[in-house]
Amino acid sequence: MIKFASDVQLKNPTSRETMPELKINPKFRDLIPPLSEHELAGLEEDIKHFGCYTPIITWNDTIIDGHHRYSICTRNKLPFKTEERKFEDEEAVMIWMIDNQMGRRNITTAAKIRLAMKKHDFLSERAKSKSLSNLKQFQGTENEHSADVENLPPREDQGKVRDLIGKDAGCSGKTVDKFLYIEEHAPELAEKVVKGESDDEGKRLTIDGVYNQTKTKQMRAETVANLESIETQEVKAIEGVYDVVVLDPPWDICTYRTYNEAAGYGDLPYPTMTLEEIKELELPCADDCHVFLWTTQKFLPKAFEILDHWGLEYACTFTWVKNAGPQPLGYPQYTTEFFIYAKQGKPKFIDTKQFKTDLIAKRGKHSEKPEEFYELLRRVTAGRRIDMFNRRNIEGFDVWGNQAKSTKEDIA
Repeated sequence: MIKFASDVQLKNPTSRETMPELKINPKFRDLIPPLSEHELAGLEEDIKHFGCYTPIITWNDTIIDGHHRYSICTRNKLPFKTEERKFEDEEAVMIWMIDNQMGRRNITTAAKIRLAMKKHDFLSERAKSKSLSNLKQFQGTENEHSADVENLPPREDQGKVRDLIGKDAGCSGKTVDKFLYIEEHAPELAEKVVKGESDDEGKRLTIDGVYNQTKTKQMRAETVANLESIETQEVKAIEGVYDVVVLDPPWDICTYRTYNEAAGYGDLPYPTMTLEEIKELELPCADDCHVFLWTTQKFLPKAFEILDHWGLEYACTFTWVKNAGPQPLGYPQYTTEFFIYAKQGKPKFIDTKQFKTDLIAKRGKHSEKPEEFYELLRRVTAGRRIDMFNRRNIEGFDVWGNQAKSTKEDIA
């Protein structure tokens, strides 16, 4: 910490009427984050009750520390002390003001980072405009900032600069980087973090929390822009590949069940496929692709076998909880179905809020999947989507199926 002060003069407390009016420099006043309304009200009550015993620091009769105290005392005609200090110039004053604020507890880490950045800029300018020897000899005493100026890393060495700023602000260089990212991509949130404000749920906004939120939002925007650009869509359309593949193959339910197990199932309104035929399907997957495979209780083990045959990486299993379902003799009622999520490459979801592995929705016609499922996928995925073996047209999806209006040839 650098101390530019010397020849301190402490004036005795006196009444407002006998005190010379102090000057206010907007540069000094606006350098330090202001107190909140709550803090200001508390300070005023404290001064009214106990008096203003902390001196107001001045330079050339200009306030450099104590703007709020001065305002409260003059407004209420209360006595106050002043302490005059000498500095080389305004820049030296502001460096001292920043150092003076760093030890206070009523400002946030984000506010300290901003102050530390200003201090670094001041020191960099001083290093350019003044020789180190002049700085060391200021007012006949060695300037504690001289070592800081001598050891300043070059501006292009951003890593060391961030570490230096973090050290002054009492945090890591990584935290400084996070705050700068917030300032660049979400300036309105950066201001709230600096002020220590809370979100809509009353939770205080922090650098880490807002950084994660902002970074996620930025990554989603980039993912969507990349997947849904006209150029990308055209290339994938020519190649016949998709970013999201949904399929509900026509499992041969009756063939793979005993008579009792098949009870509750009627004749299927579509031709079925054997397990080997399903395995031989060629999925139209892009290099990075989400795959959702629908299956039932009976075929759940076989579904994993099929995914492995396709060379897909299993991620998790979603459960559709229905309001009704078939009940084979001697078995519980099957009121659930499953859609297994697997992936090819490294696809990304664009939204994971309220993205759960259970889906509660009423059932429709036989084999018809609920609209809530498609709403979910439209929200959490982007790019080209296809629903294979579909029985109706779905918004946001190309469809291919025995009873769908479009065909595989149409899509390709």
